[in-house]
Amino acid sequence: MEVDSSVNTYLQTQQRQAPSELAHYFAEFEDLYERKIWHQLTGLVEKFINIPEAAPYRVGIYTEFVRDWQKHMNKVKLVLFALAAARQFDSIPEAVDFMQKISEQVDQPDSQDAFALAQLETAHFRLLLNDLDATRESLEKCQKMIEKFDSVDPVIYASFYRVCADYYKAKAAFGQYYKNALLLLACINVDELSVEDRVQRAYDLAIAALLSDSIYNFGDLLSHPILNALHDTEHAWMVTLLLAFNSGDIGKFESLTGNLQKQPLLMQQETFLQQKIRLMALIESMFRQQGTGTHKVSFASVSAETKVPVDEIEHLIMKALSLGLIRGGIDQVDQKITVQWVQPRYLGKEQIKSLADRLAQWEERVKATSLQMSQTAPELFN
Repeated sequence: MEVDSSVNTYLQTQQRQAPSELAHYFAEFEDLYERKIWHQLTGLVEKFINIPEAAPYRVGIYTEFVRDWQKHMNKVKLVLFALAAARQFDSIPEAVDFMQKISEQVDQPDSQDAFALAQLETAHFRLLLNDLDATRESLEKCQKMIEKFDSVDPVIYASFYRVCADYYKAKAAFGQYYKNALLLLACINVDELSVEDRVQRAYDLAIAALLSDSIYNFGDLLSHPILNALHDTEHAWMVTLLLAFNSGDIGKFESLTGNLQKQPLLMQQETFLQQKIRLMALIESMFRQQGTGTHKVSFASVSAETKVPVDEIEHLIMKALSLGLIRGGIDQVDQKITVQWVQPRYLGKEQIKSLADRLAQWEERVKATSLQMSQTAPELFN
């Protein structure tokens, strides 16, 4: 491949015009380009476009430079470079058209992974236009493609889960958003996200955890460092609210209800949140009861723990059973519930202490049983 003089002209012009902290990159680009060291050049361009101060140069880098030698680079990298340029466009429809053309370029048998990535990012721009149907169709198509790949670059998984999460956020499908957003975080280095992105992602995850009618175990979120982003922000109360739900602390929840008006979605769903906190309180109560060796619990005891009237306890228990939060049965005559199993949950400090107390109680019961047996049947121990 002959070196294109127009490329040299572009790079030399940018060397003169770019700020000193960026100018040296264009000199290095020119050197590697002339020597045709494509792998190193690809890596250097990737490093450059990820510099925040380089944002104004991303479109030019792609259109005036990368296009000239794109056949020599990894096609997934090519899509990422094009995406960096597309994100600088003022017009979203223009970005859609641009990424669609990139998709067509990489739609080759040996670059289907890059094609899937380009399709996903095109779908994300369509989502910004609120074209939910087209986004869903692209997600379904790309999922089928990804499932057939022998190996998948983490960047493609990250793109898939990000677009899925944002799609479900637009649909207000809280459980699906929560699942996909956490899978996204497993594919990326959270520290590489901007502070604003970390705060927004943590905030959205907290909202989803609280409002989902299928999530009653917040362990994955409470143990994830993303939640630290909310500390020392106006949303710090959300962490306290999550912890209150996790431990079924109705008193703490009620002390925080004044904050719900800060978030319209939470305010609109206050009735649901009242029911959910009581289900969490039920789980916590059953967890503690098991520690005492008690498997049968009266409706009155559950009522005291959950602040639900006795005549509504059966409905609450039926709800918990139907959601798979507990397993057991109900004795309507004696108004008691038999609990055989409680859903595993993330344990805070107080809950860990409760577990330690349960183990200590279990140890004491074992010792007492052993002592009783040795006294009543000493021949068994000789």
